[in-house]
Amino acid sequence: MERPVIRAVDRPRTASYTPAMQKGVILLDRGCRFVVWAPHAEEVFVVGTFNDWNDTAHPMQEGEEGVWQVEIPEAKAGDEYRYRIVTGGKAYSRTDPYARRLTHSAGNGIIQKDIPGRKPGRFEPAPLHEMVIYELHVGTFGKTGSEPGPGDLEGAIERLDHLHELGVNAVEIMPVTEFPGAQSWGYNPSHIFAIGSDYGKPVTFRDFVRKAHDLGIAVIVDVVYNHLGPSDLDIWRFDGWFEHEGGGIYFYNDERAETPWGHTRPDYGRREVREYLRDNALMWIQDYGVDGLRWDATAYMRNVKGGDGDPGDLPEGWSLMQWINEELKHVRPSVLNIAEDLQNNPLLTKAPADGGAGFDTQWDARFVHPVRAALLEQDDAKRDMNAVRDAILHRFHLNAFERVIYTESHDEVANGKARVPEEIDPGHAASWAARKRSTLGAAVVFSSPGVPMLFQGQEFLEDDWFHDEDPLDWSKKERYHGIFKLYADLIALRRNRDGHTRGLCGQEVSVHHVNNDDKVLAWHRWDKGGPGDSVVIVANFSAHPKQGYRIGLPAEGRWVVRFNSDSRFYDQEFSDIGPAEVQATGTDRDGLPAEAALDIAPYSALILSQE
Repeated sequence: MERPVIRAVDRPRTASYTPAMQKGVILLDRGCRFVVWAPHAEEVFVVGTFNDWNDTAHPMQEGEEGVWQVEIPEAKAGDEYRYRIVTGGKAYSRTDPYARRLTHSAGNGIIQKDIPGRKPGRFEPAPLHEMVIYELHVGTFGKTGSEPGPGDLEGAIERLDHLHELGVNAVEIMPVTEFPGAQSWGYNPSHIFAIGSDYGKPVTFRDFVRKAHDLGIAVIVDVVYNHLGPSDLDIWRFDGWFEHEGGGIYFYNDERAETPWGHTRPDYGRREVREYLRDNALMWIQDYGVDGLRWDATAYMRNVKGGDGDPGDLPEGWSLMQWINEELKHVRPSVLNIAEDLQNNPLLTKAPADGGAGFDTQWDARFVHPVRAALLEQDDAKRDMNAVRDAILHRFHLNAFERVIYTESHDEVANGKARVPEEIDPGHAASWAARKRSTLGAAVVFSSPGVPMLFQGQEFLEDDWFHDEDPLDWSKKERYHGIFKLYADLIALRRNRDGHTRGLCGQEVSVHHVNNDDKVLAWHRWDKGGPGDSVVIVANFSAHPKQGYRIGLPAEGRWVVRFNSDSRFYDQEFSDIGPAEVQATGTDRDGLPAEAALDIAPYSALILSQE
């Protein structure tokens, strides 16, 4: 069935989360109003604990455009409920698509009390050029005991002090909405409005956000709008109607429904489905006070096969992204919209007015893949310094922070891959080589232009590959406390906590030294330049130490080594090779007006700046 494409400009902006016809359950002074969209239904009833699950006690009245509603004085917060939809003489029992809480993924809706929203001005996230993101999975990050089952939001709240100690100022949470079963990555959402019943209650997630904010940490939530389900999906053929074996009113009912996760792509051209996804995005920002959204696999929202194209063969998906991103910015200008597209399309981070999708930043495949390749390569001679140089220099537009850079993410450490130390030395993730090369990679991430991100446990050498039944081994934080300190020091430098490394927050970069024979790189980062601003990073990607190695520097005088990844302070088995400071003389080198000689250990990085 053909659906009209609705462009972002066709829909009015809202100053707050007030859809024209709010759907779901609305608490009243006495009782509740129930509102549901079921355009093909002949009759709709609300059944629940308030009417002893009577099939016909509370019929709903049909309004315009297939929206049904009824007020039930007896209904109250905490009651369970479902919709009974009759179409073509057949009855369907359905969970509310807008339910905020469920008994379980295939269970009943629970009427949820309103959750106090974010107070305006109470918390503002760090700007992108000062942001450091930590990606976590509640089920494995929040595990605090030995009892069976996944970790939960209460456990994750307890662990937030760890993130504060580490120094990150943003946390990106893998999906926390309801999914089938107790354990999952979360990218198979069955109910996008409901907090996962095994993770906790909606109020507990709001507590997580508040505690994070109290510690100066922004909260970014993963959302999955490229597909839904595919299992425990009550909106599948929701009111009984479908075409061509499709999914009914919420989904395309033709070849556009197909995704790698099943035939469950939402119908981006249908107004009610667009509003459903828009309302969900606004819910996170307004009802829970989160600071941003990371959109999963946006390539599959703009292209049926997930490839590239401007905007692709799903123009209504492109306009949906534009519209939602604009709506979020209108509600809260500081909100952060991140795309996981991985097709290296610069239009993702262009403004909608310029034909872009309106994201603030996007995950950068052109960084992670060449940098990981250089770290994992076993033969020094095959390490490609030119590829690493290009990864450092890559950007989508003039703004260097329109990309998120990392060596580990949930995708990069699973799906046939493992964590960087494990990939370097399988079965021996704590070996010298694994420690040296993984921390070298961390130095590259935190000193390159972009928004740095690390994956949970990376800061204490978590090994193996990520899976949802394997919680973090928190004993490693003490066992490898020096490595934890190394990451904390890198984050402090990246955020310019001590005022000596402003250049790491700046737009400018020049990779001025590339030695592919000796496997040495050096690059200069700066904002405005000068003491306390200009930063020079020297990285040795070989197993051989360099002695008296000459590097160009931006100015004469004393340069202090702010970070040496080979310091024994981080690991007693490291060599402590490298100076505490160097004196640069006025001799041109590498296109810069000064030079200095320094020693640098194998698989190590030095970060230098002037007072």
